[in-house]
This record gives sequence, C-alpha cells and structure tokens, in this order.
Amino acid sequence: MLVGVMVALMASRAAAAEKPNILYVLADDMGYADAGFNGSKEIQTPHLDKLARAGAILKSFYVQPLCSPTRAALMTGRYAVRTGVYTIVRPNAPWGLQLEERTLAQALREAGYATAITGKWHLGEFQPAYRPTQRGFDHQYGLWFGMIDYFTHQRDAQLDWHRDDQPCHDEGYSTHLIAKEACRLIRESPAGKPLFLYLPFNAVHGPFQVPDSYLKPYGQLTGTRRTYAGMVAALDEAVGQVLAALEEKKIRDNTLILFSSDNGGPSPGKITSNGPLRAGKGTIYEGGVRVCAFANWPGHIPAAVIDEPLHAVDWYPTLLKLAGGSLDQKLPPDGLDVWPVLTQGAKSPHDSLLLCGTVPGRVALRAGDWKLLIGANDKGGEEAGEAGAAKGVSLYNLANDLGEAHDLAAQQPDKVKELRAKLDAWLKHAVPPGGEGSATPRKKKK
Repeated sequence: MLVGVMVALMASRAAAAEKPNILYVLADDMGYADAGFNGSKEIQTPHLDKLARAGAILKSFYVQPLCSPTRAALMTGRYAVRTGVYTIVRPNAPWGLQLEERTLAQALREAGYATAITGKWHLGEFQPAYRPTQRGFDHQYGLWFGMIDYFTHQRDAQLDWHRDDQPCHDEGYSTHLIAKEACRLIRESPAGKPLFLYLPFNAVHGPFQVPDSYLKPYGQLTGTRRTYAGMVAALDEAVGQVLAALEEKKIRDNTLILFSSDNGGPSPGKITSNGPLRAGKGTIYEGGVRVCAFANWPGHIPAAVIDEPLHAVDWYPTLLKLAGGSLDQKLPPDGLDVWPVLTQGAKSPHDSLLLCGTVPGRVALRAGDWKLLIGANDKGGEEAGEAGAAKGVSLYNLANDLGEAHDLAAQQPDKVKELRAKLDAWLKHAVPPGGEGSATPRKKKK
C-alpha cells in the first residue's frame, strides 16, 4: 500500500516537472522599435534584449489595436468577432469579457497549475464574477483598469489597486510594486506545482510618470519622449528582477517566458517609435497591431529571428498543449499551435490572420505577404473607433511595402476579391460589441 502511494506520488511529481512554468510579460502601449532587440538605439533594454536574443524574436507578432481586446484574445484564444471585446472596458461599465468564455487561467488551473496575475486586468469588474479571482486566477494583485497615476494608484480620484480583488493601499511606483509581487509569488511558489504567472504591467501607458532617477540616462531626449524612455527602462529593470527570482528559486530552466506589447505605440514619432510601421495604437495598420515580442525557454526554443505571422490568440492552444491541458470546450479557440514555428522553423499554421479594429466593420486580413484593410484609419489612441476619416478597401504587399504606403487595391482586383471572400467567411457570424446588452446573454447575428 505504502509502495503504491509512493510510486503514485513520484509519478505525479515527474508529470509536474515536465510541465513548464509559464511567465507572460505584457507591456502596455510599448512601441514596436522601442526595445534594443527590435532596433532601438535610444532606449536601453538590456534584460529584455538578453532574453530575446537567447530565444525566438517574433518579428511578425500580431495583437489587437487596444488594451482590452488584446487581453481578451490572449485569455481566450479567440478573436474579437467571437468575444465581442472590440474596444476598452471602461471603469464601472456594465460589461466585461463574457462569463461563457473559458480563460487561459481557468484552463491551466484545470491542468494543475497555480495561477496568478500581477498587473493590469482590464476585462471587467462591474460584478464580482468578472474579476480575476473568479476567472481562473488563484491570486490577483494590481489594477483592474488603466491610466492610473503610477504613484497614487488613482484614476479620476478613485483608487484602482487591489489584492485578491479587494482594495489595497500599498505605496510605491506601480511598476516597482508589480515586479515585487511577482518576485514574491515566484519565491513562495510550492515545489512540484507548475506556475502560470501573468504579468501585465500598466507600463508604459500614460500618464507618463517615472522616478527622476530613470530620466538621467536620457538627457539627449526631451519632453514626454524622455519620460517614456525612463518608463521603458523601469519596465526592463523589473523584468530583470523577476528573472533573478526565477534563478534564485532554481526554476529558470523550466520556465517559458513570453513577452509582447498589447498594441502598437501611441503618438509614433513623438512619444513612441514603431520603426518602419505605419500609424500606431488604435489602428489596423501595422503600427497598431504588430508589436515587439519574443519567446524564451532555455534548451527548448533555439535562438532565432522568426518572421512568420503569429497572433496573440495562438498562445492559448499552444500553452495548453504544452501544459497537458484540454482544448475540449464549448467555444473553440481561433488560435493554432505554433510550437513547431518556435522550435523547428516551421511555417505559420495560419493561411490568414484576422485583425479586428476597434469597431465592427473596421477590420484587416493578413494572408501571406498580402494585407487587406476595410475602413482603415490613421487616427490612433483610445478614441480611434469613433473619429477620423476612414478609407474603404485598401491592399498592401508587406514584403515590398512594410510601411503600407502604396495601396494596390485598384491594381489587384482579383486579389482583393480573393481576400475579401476569406474575410467575409470570418465575419459571417461576428458578434456585436460586448457592451451591447450589458450583462445579458449575447446573441450571434444571423
């Protein structure tokens, strides 16, 4: 009897050891070219660069153009046309990520993981059921929304700082506090139980604030760009602290680290840099939806620069497969397993990627080197869905025109027709925005 129990325990520990710890670091509003590994010459990001260059740098990694939609895609593996999260969830708004959606945290917890979020949630809080501790996270720390003061943790004179979804009055710079909590969770994580740590910083989103010490290395920069650079540096330092905690715990070698921004940088050329990409946050041009990203796992992901088109929705099935979790669920993911792309140099499993805009009908499709856009708009920011002159149909070849400067729609009518048919198939059963109907069940369009 005792021998049988010991054998079962050993088998359980062996199975747990095979499952990687998963750390997802999500930056907020970081420019595509504002990390050294993606070409920055102005801002120093040594910790991010070291991780990126030892792993897979993802040059064509896509997200949604705003905060909440990307978080919904990451948490569900599903596009905005499925979840209804096209735009940001504002404080006290009577909606959030629909409760029928299974989250990555729920799925990984079912697979035996300890789960925690330290940072920015931004997927609803108007009822307790929408909050992180009710969506699969064993532990929560940080902010429910965005645009908080980095020092007071207030937005519109209201505190937005919580521990396990209860008000918390910790004092300090938010980037420092988020990193400190992540380090604590790593150091106190139980042996033999894999950890999923979701680390969505509110950095480097506005308001642009940073302790003065971080400004000193950037005297060559001026105004908000200088403050932003200091914020990026503080974020990079925080990542270094979390990495040190993994090494101290001796679990670094069995930890998969993923990093990306949640959307392209706002005010490109003034505050952020999206490099050669057109436009920025809030748009469906490359500068709004293609972001800096990498994947690192020593001994498993070889050092490489990968230009295959991938999307945030892909992490859901990829991570569940690595974790030994189940993808048998009511609402199937749109993402695909991209592990062979990261480890074997395989091609992207997608024949096309859907890039949803901030309102229904504003949408793009990438298929190979081609990109079709409907209702594209150069206006960025969080109000991008409501203002600005929108174009009809436009077509670009990204292999020859990464900056999307030469519209080929008139010259390539057959290609437009081909891609429009693919796009229409995606949009056939698109759901309305989640805010329509508040907390009531959502109905699909027929």
